[in-house]
Amino acid sequence: MPDYKQMYLDLLDGVEKAINLLIDAQRKSEEIYIATDETKEN
Repeated sequence: MPDYKQMYLDLLDGVEKAINLLIDAQRKSEEIYIATDETKEN
């Protein structure tokens, strides 16, 4: 019989890692945008 609890925990771990990866990418992009925006003169 499959170990459904372990399958669920593995899936949950993967989803959490994916979400954190996306959050990190978004933060880096926002930092680049903010740094670029500050150097522009109007």
